Amino acid sequence: MFKRRTPKSWALWALHLIWPQGGWGRAFGYVKHRVRRLPDDPHRIARGVFAGVFTTFTPFYGFHFFIAAGLGKVMRGNILAALMATFFGNPLTYLPIGVVSLKTGHFLLGTEFEENMNIARRFAGAWRDLKDNFWSMFTDDVAHWDRLAGFYDEVFFPYMIGGLIPGVVAGTIAYYVSAPLISAYQNRRKGRIKAKLEEIRQRKAAKKAEDGRVQ
Repeated sequence: MFKRRTPKSWALWALHLIWPQGGWGRAFGYVKHRVRRLPDDPHRIARGVFAGVFTTFTPFYGFHFFIAAGLGKVMRGNILAALMATFFGNPLTYLPIGVVSLKTGHFLLGTEFEENMNIARRFAGAWRDLKDNFWSMFTDDVAHWDRLAGFYDEVFFPYMIGGLIPGVVAGTIAYYVSAPLISAYQNRRKGRIKAKLEEIRQRKAAKKAEDGRVQ
C-alpha cells in the first residue's frame, strides 16, 4: 500500500544520498521544521541540537546516531533533536569538517598535516585492512596492519583530537541560535492556538445566544 510505484534503483538511491530529491535546501528546511515542532522545552531541544552538531565533528562515521543519542541523554537534551541535528554532517559538509578537524588536530599534536591527503582513500584502506585481517583468521593469509596504523596516526587520532574544539564551537553556536528561535516559534504557535480556541469559543457563545433568541 505504501510502496513506491516505481522502486528506486541503486544508482538513484546513491544519488539521493549526495543530492536529496528536492535539493539540500528543501531537506534542511524539513529538518528545521521538524526540530522546532518538537514538543519539549526549547533549551532541552537546543541541547540535543548541540549534541548532534558536535557529533558530526567526530571520526566515528556510521555511529553518529548512537553517539548523538548517548551524548544527548547525558546532557539531558532532546534525543530526537540530537538525531536530526546529525544532518549537519552530510556529503556537502563532511569534507570541510574533516579538513578543519585534521588541521586542528595536527596543530595541537605538533605534527604536520599533509595538504594533498586523500581522506576517503585512507578510510577505505583502513577498512580494507580490517576486512582482510578478519578473513586472515580463517585462512593462511598473513595479517597486515600498515594501512590501519598509518590511518590511525595520520587521520583518526588527529581527527578525534582536532574535532573537539570546532565541534564545541559549532555546537555552541547551534545551541544559542536554535534556543531563542525554537522558543519564539513555540510562543507564536501557542498564541495562534489560543486565538483559534478563543474564536471557536466566541462562535459557540454567539450561536448559543442566537438559539436563545429564536426560542
